[in-house]
Amino acid sequence: MDMGAKPIGPYSPTRKIDNLIFCSGQIGIDGTGVLVAGGIEAETRQAFTNLTQILKNSGCTLNDIVKTTVYLTAMTDFPTMNEIYAQFFSEPYPARATIQVAALPKGAHIEIEATAMGKMG
Repeated sequence: MDMGAKPIGPYSPTRKIDNLIFCSGQIGIDGTGVLVAGGIEAETRQAFTNLTQILKNSGCTLNDIVKTTVYLTAMTDFPTMNEIYAQFFSEPYPARATIQVAALPKGAHIEIEATAMGKMG
């Protein structure tokens, strides 16, 4: 089973409590732990690829996400992130917060965390 990008610290990619699935923040690293080249666009797409895989491992899809938090190192990247973000979701869109931060692990430009509704059981 493809586990997606491996965590770069002592944390779980997801935790499930009842039917809520909490996804740890995903940056644009590939399966080898290397930050993808191509700046905010490539990193955003890779972060969604990573989220897709960890949700799949929990029996969910991006359609099950109810809330995201997006961390950007530059709010000037917001329009690009927002355009790509819209390609991964349809209405009703998840609730979202976007926050500018000073820095992210591995020099990433973006990190996305999510909460999804899974199946009970």
